[in-house]
Amino acid sequence: MARRRSISSVGPGAPSDEELKELLAAVTPVADHKALRPWRLITLRGDDRLRLGEALDEASGTQREPGEINRKPLRSDLLIAVVAKLTEHPKVPAWEQLATAAGAAHLLELALWQAGWGVMWRSGLATDAEPVRAAHGLAADEQLLGWLYVGSVDDYFKKKLAQSSRPPLDPEQFLSRFGE
Repeated sequence: MARRRSISSVGPGAPSDEELKELLAAVTPVADHKALRPWRLITLRGDDRLRLGEALDEASGTQREPGEINRKPLRSDLLIAVVAKLTEHPKVPAWEQLATAAGAAHLLELALWQAGWGVMWRSGLATDAEPVRAAHGLAADEQLLGWLYVGSVDDYFKKKLAQSSRPPLDPEQFLSRFGE
């Protein structure tokens, strides 16, 4: 886990849906108060990514020349939309459900990394815009938290990581004692 890195430019290829289902075994134990399961994932492959690009353009008011497309969703063969599904509950506030959905996404990132895939979690101002929500078929009680861009990691980057002397962040800055 300490060697995981976001890969801003993943290569071609991606895990199959069957491989993803196997990796989800690492995600389902995410901390989840009252077992609400307040998250779901949507895979985008092939032309789904083109439709996402169109929705992002519509959300941002971007006009393109005929034949020109939004290439951002094409940076990866597989995008996984992370969706929080919020439920009214007297003991589980919305923030806690969002944290569970984000936790599930991060566990999936770690599982994908362990399986040899590169991942970059991307979001942006248009993430919750109506055209983007509609393209994903989101219900009123759902919130899109972004997309995991998944793909291969090239050998150069793997070698660079293996030789990296980048020290971990000092844990002192994140840890304090109660009352201090």
